[in-house]
Amino acid sequence: MTPSSRPESLPDPKFLTIAEVATMMRVSKMTVYRLVHNGDLPAVRVGRSFRVTEEDVNEYLRKSFFNAG
Repeated sequence: MTPSSRPESLPDPKFLTIAEVATMMRVSKMTVYRLVHNGDLPAVRVGRSFRVTEEDVNEYLRKSFFNAG
């Protein structure tokens, strides 16, 4: 699919580095690597690095909320 044939309603995903995800979630990079390797957080491998979409991070956080009490 070429960029010009992509429907207007589907924006390009924003890819984040592991460090950016860690900062966003306020956890260590090792915690994010564990989430990726355990399959809890989807990621794309680019060379020797991983990239995670901002949407996947937000979805993971939404699923992780729980009510205490």
